[in-house]
Amino acid sequence: MFQFLMNFSVFFGVCCSHMVIENVDQPTFKLKMGTENVVGVKLPVFEPWASTAQSREYTGLGQGGQKVKACRETYFKALEALVEIASLQTTFVTLDQVIKITNRRVNAIEYVVKPRLVNTIASVEVELEELEREEMFRLKKIQQKKERDAAKAEAEAAKLGLAIQRPADVASASSHAVSSASEVVF
Repeated sequence: MFQFLMNFSVFFGVCCSHMVIENVDQPTFKLKMGTENVVGVKLPVFEPWASTAQSREYTGLGQGGQKVKACRETYFKALEALVEIASLQTTFVTLDQVIKITNRRVNAIEYVVKPRLVNTIASVEVELEELEREEMFRLKKIQQKKERDAAKAEAEAAKLGLAIQRPADVASASSHAVSSASEVVF
């Protein structure tokens, strides 16, 4: 039927394309872009903007005006659905990129930073243990030197005929320090 009406209008010289072009002076469907913040991520959001009402003079080829109006309404519904799909798709793509970046950061922390920190902590512990052993060794040497010096002083006093008595607390402290040092477990 449509083909017949179109042929009829062309045969009689009725051209309606210039009427359509003259009626299109501004867009009938506009898109507004905004942003939405989801968990610190700014996502683009597309919203259909109010379509401008224009006077439409439909040239009627039979019931063409009604068919064009119905087609226009269906077209606007499809555009609104398309805008919703585009908004969801850009949201998914943006969130996917952010998730990939976050996964890279987590992997970097887990496989690079954490092992470095564990190695650093282990080396610090080894150094501290070594310093503690050196300090114990130094204390033992000091105690041995004191005992040697006390033994030399006793030997010289014995040569001279003087009797030097070691205090009981010094003798017991030196024997206690040596026995407690040997009991220390690392």
